[in-house]
Amino acid sequence: MQRIAESELIINQRGAVYHLDILPGELATTVITVGDPDRVKQVSSHFDRIESSSRHREFVTDTGWIGNKKISVVSTGIGTDNIDIVLNELDALVNIDFTTRTIREERTQLQIIRIGTSGSLQADIPVDSVVASTHGLGIDNLLNFYRIENNEEEKQLVQSFVTQTQLHNRFSFPYISSGSASLLKHFVGDIHHGITVTCPGFYAPQGRILRLGLSQPDLIDRLTHFSFGQHRITNFEMETAGIYGLGKLLGHQCLSLSAIVANRVAKKFSNDAAAAMEKLIKDTLETICSW
Repeated sequence: MQRIAESELIINQRGAVYHLDILPGELATTVITVGDPDRVKQVSSHFDRIESSSRHREFVTDTGWIGNKKISVVSTGIGTDNIDIVLNELDALVNIDFTTRTIREERTQLQIIRIGTSGSLQADIPVDSVVASTHGLGIDNLLNFYRIENNEEEKQLVQSFVTQTQLHNRFSFPYISSGSASLLKHFVGDIHHGITVTCPGFYAPQGRILRLGLSQPDLIDRLTHFSFGQHRITNFEMETAGIYGLGKLLGHQCLSLSAIVANRVAKKFSNDAAAAMEKLIKDTLETICSW
């Protein structure tokens, strides 16, 4: 099997993958990703015990136990450029032999659950509610650098999105990936389901105006009014499509859960975003431990 060169997979002096600074044995197969490095401790504070911790740049990782369930929580930082690093290195930790630098014949599948914040694009999805993403639709360009294959529904969804919004005329061609149905089924009840759009920035790419004008002033309206059969766009943020796209290509199960802290249609922001996030963390950990 072909050896992966030192320039392609960087391993540091202690034998850990470069950016995450994690050793292969320090990662659980159930992984929670969070954007904010400080949120790692917020999650791991609910662990019964912490087995290992690491920090390198914005990438903070705690691995520990709740009862007999081993869980890792990893911070990604903001944006799909960071997701490209995190997803590839998480996969390398379980599917590449660091000694021989070759891909393992027997593959390990990770369960990767993003817990983050997001803005709602529908009037009926209020602040402090939760969205579980059925699909991640990227207008950020990351997955266009990889060879992706969509199923028929995904092809139709992205083509309908392009036709209805015409966003591809000024930006990179959109891409789409579905989340894990086997994970999504555990997050129902009062949780909203829908398509999450992943943007390459927070201000103009999400239709915000401060001092600069927008090339697409009707962006929010285009996203809000998109429909394809029973599908609609529920929210947007900056990581989900990258996680879903890379996770699917690498053979992992991925799900994105978003605490809605802003409603961009009603122009409202949560009065207590921290409480909404803490509730989502507790509910998610309880669900994970019930599997």
